[in-house]
Amino acid sequence: MAERTGPQEGAGPLPQKRGKNKGKGTFKSLLPLLPFLAFIAYFLVFPLTFIVRDAFLSNDGHFTWLNFEECFKGVYGHSFYVSLRLSFISAMIGAVAGSLIASAIVKTGSRTRKAVAATSSVLANTGGVPLAFMFLAGFGAEGLVTKTLKALGWNIYGGSFTLFSETGIILVYCFFQIPLMVLIFSPALENVKPELREANDSLGGTRISYFSRIAVPLLFPAFLSTSLLLFANSFSAYATARAMTAGTLPLMPLLIGNLVDGNVLANQEHLGHAMAVSMIGVSIIVMGVYLLVLRFSKVRS
Repeated sequence: MAERTGPQEGAGPLPQKRGKNKGKGTFKSLLPLLPFLAFIAYFLVFPLTFIVRDAFLSNDGHFTWLNFEECFKGVYGHSFYVSLRLSFISAMIGAVAGSLIASAIVKTGSRTRKAVAATSSVLANTGGVPLAFMFLAGFGAEGLVTKTLKALGWNIYGGSFTLFSETGIILVYCFFQIPLMVLIFSPALENVKPELREANDSLGGTRISYFSRIAVPLLFPAFLSTSLLLFANSFSAYATARAMTAGTLPLMPLLIGNLVDGNVLANQEHLGHAMAVSMIGVSIIVMGVYLLVLRFSKVRS
């Protein structure tokens, strides 16, 4: 009898070669992303590549490390320190105040939460010259708020305060840092299940034990990650500080702008590129810690 060479009854389908089909499917799935990838390449990858390249070049086009050595000396090193300090203080104020506001909003109705979320999204994206004008009109030497407080017996300019100092810039930064914290931290508060508080109460726990053993450990990763985002947001801010101080406050973004466009010192654009790369390094570290905290919070949840 001749042997049957065809597939037997009950046998499964013959295995197919899927290597080529899989590659074609992957390529087709990437086609819709090509405009986005082209946008990222043109506005982010290409400029960043040239900035990193020019950071290691001298004025005569030779490779050098001197640009990075100058970044941490004299006024440049001081600007680096001032930028870090200002960003940290504004981020902490925004994180604490924003988290308290968010915790109060979560307990209200849905209409109130939506209204606050819409308002926070607008305020968080307000900056530059419009924000500087708002604070000058309100808290300037002849501003409306300043005159109102002076009529009530409190002269905010009676001491060393000025809107154009580091303290004034922190006050201005908090205008968009606090709404950003409210906007990002509110979903984390809404995800806290009320059953946790009920379980704490049923087991004889107090409000202090609930916050110290349940709420704080559960929300701390979200709080820390959002604080890191606020730090990065303040560290890279340029237009608001430029409009408020006109370059009188030594901040890294302002010095980079002056060096690159030759406004103060000519032929120092390579030093400006090195300072920009240093800022990018700080941002990468902050975002790396943010991703680690986010991953840790997902593992715990």
